[in-house]
Amino acid sequence: MSEPRRLEVLRAIVEDYVQFREPVGSKALVDRHNLGVSSATIRNDMAALEEEGLITAPHTSSGRIPTDKGYRLFVDQLSAVKPLSAAERRAIGALLDGSSDLDNVLERTVRTLAQLTNQVAVVQYPRLASATVRHVELVLLAPAQVLLVLILATGKVEQSVVPLEAPLRDEQLAVLRSAFLSATVGNALSALRQNVAVVPESLSPDLRGHARILAQALAQLGQATREDRILMAGTANLARSNTDFPLSIGPVLDALEEQVVMLRLLSEMAQDARGVSVSIGRENAYDSLNEASVVATAYGPDATAKLGVVGPIRMDYPNTMAAVRAVARYLSRILAG
Repeated sequence: MSEPRRLEVLRAIVEDYVQFREPVGSKALVDRHNLGVSSATIRNDMAALEEEGLITAPHTSSGRIPTDKGYRLFVDQLSAVKPLSAAERRAIGALLDGSSDLDNVLERTVRTLAQLTNQVAVVQYPRLASATVRHVELVLLAPAQVLLVLILATGKVEQSVVPLEAPLRDEQLAVLRSAFLSATVGNALSALRQNVAVVPESLSPDLRGHARILAQALAQLGQATREDRILMAGTANLARSNTDFPLSIGPVLDALEEQVVMLRLLSEMAQDARGVSVSIGRENAYDSLNEASVVATAYGPDATAKLGVVGPIRMDYPNTMAAVRAVARYLSRILAG
């Protein structure tokens, strides 16, 4: 496949099949695309493409559709991910701005991405062990009861009501708050347990018992933030594409419900130089996704979590890749604060 014209023919077949959902013939290519050659020449090019396994005839008509291999070559020939329009970027901003915490941000993200692509959008929760602590707050609810609040730089908030063994005065609470803030703010969540463990011994004897209880509770809050799950939106989009799954849409839906499968798939997808990864049909490691494509990218300050879309192999790859990358960049900026 070294001839530029045959690549153009393949590109035209992919674009027409994605748009019109029907096999593409040589006459349609001549009519719709300025390829500069006759129908006979196009037919010869299509025969060569078919011989190389890039297109195939779904039945006895003259029309052809791309194969998984054809889609792969088409995606690989995209030299760069095209930018979204100004209107699309404004729409992303309008949908994501004003989110109050991590859960809300991610829920808005998958809804936005599903709307932009008309596919199923999935987002993996960030691995918060690598996040940093933004703030720790202690609020006296009763003489021997403290509300402990842990806020991460990602916006994730965890809180717990902590019973103490003896009453605590406001001035003592202020000293404890200052000590825990000094030990935690700006430091990695992964170091939280060891950072708070040294706080009690830095305080006066009358505060050490309170500090040990609060340190243990704060360490437990840090552990509670470590989530390994995904959020999803737009499953109805997949159902509307039922005709794009020749065998059955069932296995794809089962894979989406099986979070372990999706988490493994997303974690295994490596980004290319364009900042996205695309897995097409049988390239997917899981048989249940052999009739689907996945477009994903990393996001967040440390780029360890992924977001993306799952849809039929007959997918608008250029626009989908652009939307996935744009939403990921916007989400990363929000989480960076």
